[in-house]
Amino acid sequence: MNKKKVLLILLTGIIGCLNAQQNNLNFNLAMSAGYNGPGKVPFWLRSSQFGSVPPEGASIGLISTIQKDYDQAKAHVADWGFVVEGRFNLGKPSDFILTEGYGKFRMGKFELLAGRSRDIMGLCDTSLTSGAYAVSGNALGIPKIQISIPEFYVLPIFGELFSFKGNYVHGWMGLMKKNADTIAFSETYLHQKSLYVRFGKPDWKLKLFGGLNHQVVWGDEDRFMGEDYALTLSRTYVYVITAKPYNNNNIQDTRIGNHLGSVDLGLEFDFRNIRLMIYRQTFYDAEALRHMANILDGLNGISLVNKNNAGRAFQLKRILFEFLHTKNQGGEVWSKWTPSPYENYFNNSYYRQGWSYNGSGIGTPFINPVNVVKDGFPSAPGNFFINNRVIAIHVGIAGMLNDWHFISKLSYSRNYGTYRTALTGKPSPDVVFPSPYGVFPVTGQFSGYLETFRTLRNGINIGF
Repeated sequence: MNKKKVLLILLTGIIGCLNAQQNNLNFNLAMSAGYNGPGKVPFWLRSSQFGSVPPEGASIGLISTIQKDYDQAKAHVADWGFVVEGRFNLGKPSDFILTEGYGKFRMGKFELLAGRSRDIMGLCDTSLTSGAYAVSGNALGIPKIQISIPEFYVLPIFGELFSFKGNYVHGWMGLMKKNADTIAFSETYLHQKSLYVRFGKPDWKLKLFGGLNHQVVWGDEDRFMGEDYALTLSRTYVYVITAKPYNNNNIQDTRIGNHLGSVDLGLEFDFRNIRLMIYRQTFYDAEALRHMANILDGLNGISLVNKNNAGRAFQLKRILFEFLHTKNQGGEVWSKWTPSPYENYFNNSYYRQGWSYNGSGIGTPFINPVNVVKDGFPSAPGNFFINNRVIAIHVGIAGMLNDWHFISKLSYSRNYGTYRTALTGKPSPDVVFPSPYGVFPVTGQFSGYLETFRTLRNGINIGF
């Protein structure tokens, strides 16, 4: 969050593109040049960019991609593919980022993927969203092995009324700072799974969606919990994937790892010229959702896709409205009782960097870690995310004017810090009101983004 006025000029152009259609190989080379004024990189240039962020000051970026996709003419047979994409930033500092690098193998409806990929987890309009709660594409992809059904598979029974998709992941998050006197850093892993169901035959105009996703940061529990817990690796993993609480010597029930995710509902209706999608992501982090204590929090969206644009100079292809609310957390004085005082989204008392990877938040970018918030705002010890109580309105627009494509994102947020830097909230052991760490002032922020590009001859694109 940054209130400073920033002068920004960004020029991006794909300077070369070679396609080999015979073997589905694609080569892309892009170059960007820009200047970002002093201070934090503006919100929509660093958010939901899958870790591909330009540095401060003047810089040149070189982005190179090589990929092989599946042969769509052989959808029912075994096939393989890969993607390698890197970004080299020339500036202060200069660095190289492997933004994607994975191989994949398909057998029927099942896919095995290994490496770093670009992912969004949750039911939403992925092209224009303000960011899915759990995995928004804000951070670099976590190296992983994934087994999935990536596209909805129509069950041949029940008259093809039901379809489903899902995934199961083991990932490596690397070393993470831990809240222990003897363990400064420890190897940490990711567990992730999801299941989404669609109700409605493929040719129906109305389709209903429902599902959930579950993420867990975990690792090295046998080292810091001691022998009394008798946590072998296999036993620990069972606790991780089931979210089953454990109990030791009458200590309060708790869970192994940092668990979070969303429960999603939605509907889609195909009108003659417009496709409408309405969705809701409801968040969980600890016990609040089970008791319906944080039910006010969620991401709500309405997406409209224009299916009738042919032959028009001005084409409004897609528009999205979203409303994000994370301010409640089951922590208000009037909230229902839960075993935990409040959710404290993305923070964790043991995994001190919370739901982050390489210093960037993995979930919605509107929940801010300390390294992207303007200097001077208070933070409580142990909270890597110092602004997780947010109300935001977001509009996304995509269209075309003559031969120029354009994308715009416009967002306004009200930011309230955390309950540990608030003046009011549910009484709890770690919160004293007024806060001894300082009070986070309620702060409004507008964030705007506009991108436009067009295709020239010989596979060259240019954009601003």
